[in-house]
Amino acid sequence: MSAATTRSRTPRTPAPDRLCAEAVDLAREAAAEVAAPGVIGEHAGVVAEGDRVVTHFFECREPGYRGWRWAVTVARASRAKVVTLGETVLLPGPDALLAPEWVPWSERLRPGDMGPGDLLPTEQDDLRLEPGYTGEDVPPPNSPVSEEMAELVDAEDADLVSRTPSRGSIAAVAEELGLRRARVLSRYGLHVAADRWEDNFGAKTPMAQAAPAPCVSCGFLMPLGGSLKQAFGVCANEFSPADGRVVSLTYGCGGHSEAAVMPKPPRPAPPVLDSMGADEFPLRPARDSGSVPPVSPDAASEDLGHS
Repeated sequence: MSAATTRSRTPRTPAPDRLCAEAVDLAREAAAEVAAPGVIGEHAGVVAEGDRVVTHFFECREPGYRGWRWAVTVARASRAKVVTLGETVLLPGPDALLAPEWVPWSERLRPGDMGPGDLLPTEQDDLRLEPGYTGEDVPPPNSPVSEEMAELVDAEDADLVSRTPSRGSIAAVAEELGLRRARVLSRYGLHVAADRWEDNFGAKTPMAQAAPAPCVSCGFLMPLGGSLKQAFGVCANEFSPADGRVVSLTYGCGGHSEAAVMPKPPRPAPPVLDSMGADEFPLRPARDSGSVPPVSPDAASEDLGHS
């Protein structure tokens, strides 16, 4: 491949048209008509968009639009000397202050965000749910009689007693058991819920660490049904911080039903040196202490040398 062929395949960047590049005043007046007064800054450059098409950039001094630029596109026709205005827009620059990327509401929603009247549609392919049994798409039970016997029964107009339950009875039993739901909780949804409950009311919480006993031995615990019965229950103690909440069997609080005696606060050990007490010392030693010499009877009558 020759050098000429290589140069021909390289995209050519057109040079800015001289007349369009010199139309700075025209572009500034166009930007001033669209923007608020005093927000058009210095001229920030020129970019060639094509043959005889140029875009002028001006700094934006609007508060809150740091790094944005006013872009004014001008052009002129072939062999014409009059430059005309194309469009004026406000565009972000390389270091512009932009709003964060938009996140769908389904990803922004957090527990506790729903209020009265709010609706939360569940996606069709939600991993937390799986199809349940409704009985509507189940065909009627197969007849125990063969096709030949069924034709014979119809011909002789005989009555056939079938011991197979009808669809109505199956639906009634399913509704009694709570199975007539379009979707039920999947194993993944069950595990996610169990992890969430364990984090909120589990054995690693500060309340459970200071509890006198776990919830598995508490009389206020209402066990759940199904497989969750082995790990979770519902607290029914109105004074507990988890009242009406699903708690782990290893959770606990100070409202345990068997905590009949209030624990006494720990008493500190007595000090080795009593710095608060005072020792009593006499001003004169006692006579019976042995440090005072005995006084003879004649000592009281001795002459003390006074005249």
